[in-house]
Amino acid sequence: MYRFKSKTLIQSTIVFGLISSIYLNADTGLDNSINKHQKTFETVALKIWDWAEVGYQEFKSSALLKEELLANGFNIQSGVADIPTAFIAEYSNEGPVIGILGEYDALPGLMQTSSPFKEARNDVIAGHACGHHLFGAASAWAAIAVKEWLVKTNTSGTIRFYGTPAEEGGSGKVYMVRAGLFDDVDAVLHWHPSSSNAANAESSNSNKSAKFRFTGISAHAAGSPHKGRSALDGVEAMNMMVNMMREHIPQESRIHYVITKGGLAPNVIPDLAEVYYYVRHPRREKVQEIFEWVVEAAEGAAIGTQTDVTYEVMHGNYSKLPNQTLQKVMHKNLLSRGGIKYSQAEHEYAKKIHQTLISPGSKIGDQENIRPYSTSHTYGSTDVGDVSWVVPQAGLRTATWVPGTAAHSWQAVSTGGHSIGLKGTKLAAQVLADTAQDLFKNPEIIKSAIFHSEDDDLIADVGISGSPATISIWFKPLSSAWSVNGSGYTNFISPIDNDSSESWKIILESNTAFARIGWHKQDSLVIISQSPVWHANDTWYHCVFVYDAESKL
Repeated sequence: MYRFKSKTLIQSTIVFGLISSIYLNADTGLDNSINKHQKTFETVALKIWDWAEVGYQEFKSSALLKEELLANGFNIQSGVADIPTAFIAEYSNEGPVIGILGEYDALPGLMQTSSPFKEARNDVIAGHACGHHLFGAASAWAAIAVKEWLVKTNTSGTIRFYGTPAEEGGSGKVYMVRAGLFDDVDAVLHWHPSSSNAANAESSNSNKSAKFRFTGISAHAAGSPHKGRSALDGVEAMNMMVNMMREHIPQESRIHYVITKGGLAPNVIPDLAEVYYYVRHPRREKVQEIFEWVVEAAEGAAIGTQTDVTYEVMHGNYSKLPNQTLQKVMHKNLLSRGGIKYSQAEHEYAKKIHQTLISPGSKIGDQENIRPYSTSHTYGSTDVGDVSWVVPQAGLRTATWVPGTAAHSWQAVSTGGHSIGLKGTKLAAQVLADTAQDLFKNPEIIKSAIFHSEDDDLIADVGISGSPATISIWFKPLSSAWSVNGSGYTNFISPIDNDSSESWKIILESNTAFARIGWHKQDSLVIISQSPVWHANDTWYHCVFVYDAESKL
């Protein structure tokens, strides 16, 4: 297996040259496989859309994907990470290990038909308002196409599909990462339905959620209110205090909630009420800080209303670390494939959807375009973030929805069950397959793909947790002494001298080895331990050190 952990020592010009060479020698060998399986995976996508199974209950959806992958020569591991609906499907011819993520959970509510007008279904309790039915189908579709190419060309490589349940509020990937299921993977590819086509280097917010349950004393609301204590009062008092917090937290933060239980009759003082909270921020330690404040608000609300409160953490996500090396390869492939064109019937359908949107910001026809490459931050969260902290990743978005459509809307559910959604699904499968093929054909790209952004500003401050904190770094020196030309970094001398604390200080002070997590050259680091622990693995070196995270703030 290939496990490369440093890009800081490889000049960006080399990487750009590698990426450029891919397109000089690109082939269309995957297209026959993609086209051959198109009808099958369009049917798979629509079946999963129709079933609309919520997180950790995706039994039919996961079984269908496993069935198709097994039929196409993949080995299946079911129930991984002790999750019944999580699985891994793999074809291996040794070589680098490329993972492709697939999701298939629906969102509670939003039971919409494929009509261009708001029209509820009454046969389900959920809807695919985030398009995960398309996500899972396209990823499995791409994995099969890549497997067939590996077999046909006898190329060394392992393609692995990850069936990941419960992204919506359940964070299934967190448990899969914790179980070590990504430890031997060299790169992970993924995508997401959207209203536009883009493959940008994108970071995301960290997240933590919890359900707060208040208990009180029931009584007749008119006849004996003094004998009761309202659990709903506790929830409302908590919400009021949290809303007052908003003025005093960083503007990048997001807090949102929904009351999930509030009583059943107005003339009964409710003895049970529940509110479900999400807390988000780019830095996970700031999420924890704000979350603890929310807990204090809950406790204060309970005191003030003479009720009791407990809470249950539902899930949490790390921020997503972008990887520009992989991301630029994926962007080039998306550019090569181009956007999505509507038929006349699809155009008429899209016009009806578009008329229902509030401030769409995009027009019909934008789905034909590819957004320019950029670095960006999204204020949403994803458990792909947890994967990104253990293996390099790249993703894309394709226009499976009418331009301007918001995720988690009835319009997204509707279009996801329409041919417009299927066209975006095929584009995603093509780009995922193209990118996996490029990595197998050009393993030097895998070597250069570490958790690092070319633009340090993109993910500055991400990845610092606690004080002191432990960081693990892999790197490979090009020679006994080197520097990054033109960058202003200090030369790094004698990198594997176990006894040289001076050499170790140089690494920290010059910041060279740690550019991958977005620190700036001028940042000061207070060294808690000057005795690094070295482990040699072939010619790559692994060191663990402890530093004072507060010095970064």
